[in-house]
Amino acid sequence: MSSPILLLKLLVLLGIANGAPIFARKLLGDRLGMPLDFGVTLPDGQPLFGRSKTFRGLVVSVACTAMAALLLEMDWRMGAALAGSSMLGDLFSSFVKRRLGLKLHARAFALDQVPEALLPLLLSRARLGLSAVDMALLLLGFVVLEVALSRLLFDLGIRDRPY
Repeated sequence: MSSPILLLKLLVLLGIANGAPIFARKLLGDRLGMPLDFGVTLPDGQPLFGRSKTFRGLVVSVACTAMAALLLEMDWRMGAALAGSSMLGDLFSSFVKRRLGLKLHARAFALDQVPEALLPLLLSRARLGLSAVDMALLLLGFVVLEVALSRLLFDLGIRDRPY
């Protein structure tokens, strides 16, 4: 098992990667909110990802997580890679939800949390020396953190919905 400090740092970085776009949306509103899918609709009549997946969110996630990595005495490139792969996991979730016919912002427990944590952990596993137990603990920790913080951010008026 890896150092508990490393695991905590990774959990913080995953939280920042996924939380930064929410704060950016709250601060900037619709400004700089160009959808990553450019509004493309697939033959099933659903958007590729949806209008809430934006270039703003991607850039803010990568930049904030890279800076946070430096503050946590980690390589900024690791922070950027974690954020980028987390956003890819989030895009995967959105793609699957659209194919399942779920509407924008529909709740899908596990599908909303697992890919955005699992993909960066899988991609950084070798470089960080993460064991399967480390990854399971981080995944569980991320899901718990995500659910709890989503509710808190909703109560504080930062999120539009409690999930």
